[in-house]
Formats: sequence, structure tokens, C-alpha cells
Amino acid sequence: MRLIRVLMLAALAVTGLTAHAAGDEQSVQRLTELLGQAQTLSGRFSQLTLDGSGTQLQEASGEMALKRPGLLRWHTDAPMEQLLVSNGEKVWLYDPDLEQVTIQAMDQRMSHTPALLLSGDVSKIRENFTITHKEGGSVVDFILKPKAKDTLFDTLRLSFRNGVINDMQLIDSIGQRTNILFLGVKMNQPLDSGQFTFNAPAGVDVIEEQ
Repeated sequence: MRLIRVLMLAALAVTGLTAHAAGDEQSVQRLTELLGQAQTLSGRFSQLTLDGSGTQLQEASGEMALKRPGLLRWHTDAPMEQLLVSNGEKVWLYDPDLEQVTIQAMDQRMSHTPALLLSGDVSKIRENFTITHKEGGSVVDFILKPKAKDTLFDTLRLSFRNGVINDMQLIDSIGQRTNILFLGVKMNQPLDSGQFTFNAPAGVDVIEEQ
């Protein structure tokens, strides 16, 4: 469950960058601008997890779709198939191999996770993270550090190319890195709202966490 729980439970250097690094307020405004211009996003992703020494731990790929505010679908392909769905009020994590779905309320802690950050309320960013950024040519690279102490990651990097999300990287306290590359991203295309809710298949164990 590690691949998708990093995105769900975390409480969600590019070559050619100039040496200029902006301060927190300017960085917040720039990130808010880039996130806010994407009311919907859809595409594929490739995800790689490495330990502190650079040894590969897990690799996966899948499809994602999001709609602001708070709607998210993150589907990891087989053989490690998992599905994360949010309708802005609840979050479903479905594991077909375990025949289990876990349901959590969309509380403040959940809204801070990396995947949901992309679809969340951009006005909350300042409250939850300290932010710096570097910009060069078509690339803007942001470093976000959670202000809360109970997070599963120490640093989150978000990179945009030509105004569209390109990749993200999470680094935890022991140096483990999760790199996510977004592919074929489409921005502000119509999305079916039905994909942002989940009905558990018959026979699946349903665990509703408080």
C-alpha cells in the first residue's frame, strides 16, 4: 500500500534553473497562480520510490484526473493496482487484491496531502507550507516544507513546465524519495463527475475510519 498511501496519508534539482530563489510570499503567489489556472487536469503518471541510498524500492504507473476543488481520481495499474478517489468530502482507498476499501473523511489533515494539494483550495497553501521557488525559462520549481510536525514527508518538490504540472518528488525523514512524473497532461478539459465517487463492489470489505 506504500505507493498510494504516501500520497493519501502524508499530512500531498531541475537542470537549467537560474540561481534566483524567491521568498515565501512571492513563491506562494506564483504557486497559487499556477495551481489556480488548472480547474481540471488529467493524464498518466509514472511513479518511482527509492531508498536513501538510491536503491529502487517500487515502481508503478497509472492514470489520474482531478477537478478543483477537492475532486481526485488516482488509479495505479496492475500488478499493484490501487485506486484513490475523493469527492471533496470523503476519500476512498480501494485495493482490489485485498478486496478492501478504506474510507476517510476529508478533514484538514487529509487536504494537506500531495495528490490532494493539486486539486485543493489554493488559498490554504500559505497556512500549511513554507515555500520557495526557482524559475528559469519554461520551468518553475517549488520546494514545499510542511509546517505541521506529524507528516510522512519532510520536503515536497513540485515542478511546472510551460505552466503545466510536470513532476513532483517527496523526501521523508530517512531520505526515501518518491518521484512522480506526469505524462500527456490535459488541462481544463471536461471531466465526468461520476469518476470522483466510489461504490464498493459486492463482497469487498469496507473500513470506515473516523
